[in-house]
Amino acid sequence: MKALVTGGAGFIGSHLVEELVNKKYEVVVIDNLSTGNLKNLKFVIKKIKFFKYDLSKNTKKLEKITKGVEYVFHLASLSKYPSKYHKANVVSTINILKAVCRLKLKKFIYSASASCYGNPKKIPTSEKEKIKILSPYAFTKWKSEKEIMKYAKIYKFPAISLRLFNVYGPRFPSTGPYSSVISIFLKQKKNNKPLTIVGDGLQTRSFIYISDVINSMMKAMRSKISNEIFNVGSQKSIQIKKVAKIFSRKMTYIPKRSGDPRHSFADIKKIKKKLNWKPYISIKKGIGILLKKK
Repeated sequence: MKALVTGGAGFIGSHLVEELVNKKYEVVVIDNLSTGNLKNLKFVIKKIKFFKYDLSKNTKKLEKITKGVEYVFHLASLSKYPSKYHKANVVSTINILKAVCRLKLKKFIYSASASCYGNPKKIPTSEKEKIKILSPYAFTKWKSEKEIMKYAKIYKFPAISLRLFNVYGPRFPSTGPYSSVISIFLKQKKNNKPLTIVGDGLQTRSFIYISDVINSMMKAMRSKISNEIFNVGSQKSIQIKKVAKIFSRKMTYIPKRSGDPRHSFADIKKIKKKLNWKPYISIKKGIGILLKKK
């Protein structure tokens, strides 16, 4: 069983690679290391095939790299440098699709983003909610999802798109415009600084721990379901101020950012029913794990 993970040296990708290696899959990783880091793969680097490669380039080399692949996990994307979003996210997605569309794929799994919902009218938000793009990043992630579903239909391979909400856990970077607020709070607590609350702190997020996300990907891979979109988020949404209180630190307020949704709450009824998946790590437990690691 041969699996390809694009963006495999990143936060989510590296955890997925470890799980696939533990399950005895032959794993191929592609990452240009623009945001990923080989340190994230230090426990499995000798057990995988790693290619430092820019997916936005030609597909001939990609066809060689992906030969014999049965499962594709497409996680590679860029959330920094807006001027490069289209090339890094959309063009790269089309290139990987061109390279693998004629293989005998058992599953193509895409790491999509819940940012496509923008400020949704319905909370919790289901997969049927109207797309409301608020940022260039959200547009390129949604555009990539559309391309994948189009290729899956034309070339008749099974694809699943997982719209991830607010993922957190070990290895998440604490810098950059889309950094997890939890990783930022961890860094601030470590440096004995007050926690910075964006806006009034009453905005809500559907935080989901990394192990639960990896579990959703593995269930998607093993399922017989194809060409479906699923939300991956927590059972409950929580205010940012309440997250800060778990850290037991003083808080300071900074201006809100344009493009940030007010509320984010995943309706996960569909994935519960069709993939028999649900999250197990509560926000308190997840933060507790991270605090122990620090």
